[in-house]
Amino acid sequence: MTTIATPPVHRTGTGHRVVLARSRHAPAVARRITARWLATRGVSSGSVSDALLVVSELVTNTLRHSSGICTLTLTAHATTVCITVADTSTQLPRMRSGSAANEDGGRGLALLHDMGARLTVTRTPWGKAVKATLDLRGEAPHGITE
Repeated sequence: MTTIATPPVHRTGTGHRVVLARSRHAPAVARRITARWLATRGVSSGSVSDALLVVSELVTNTLRHSSGICTLTLTAHATTVCITVADTSTQLPRMRSGSAANEDGGRGLALLHDMGARLTVTRTPWGKAVKATLDLRGEAPHGITE
């Protein structure tokens, strides 16, 4: 039997930050942490579902494209929630669609974009951070910026 411990969460004024171990369980752990945090903020179930999809995609990408740990940061604002996943890879993600995507992947960022997430990629001293901003009113601008 496998036991999965929830990693410590660092609380800030409007958010949570947690370092996730490199594990096939990391996306599930990140989803549980996110669901609990959003519930305490009174976020609607539809927005929670969208946020969980974003978290799952971004954390899974770190497992596929990075060799180190990742950090999940959740931040709440008046009408938005920001989900940031930082990892140790310096390779920036590209949004692919159509023939550029294949059976091995490549559709995730386009899917997040299509569902209304505003995506921002930032280089960090240790790798990169990908931030998805979801409008809790359902009116998020689309796009990816760097």
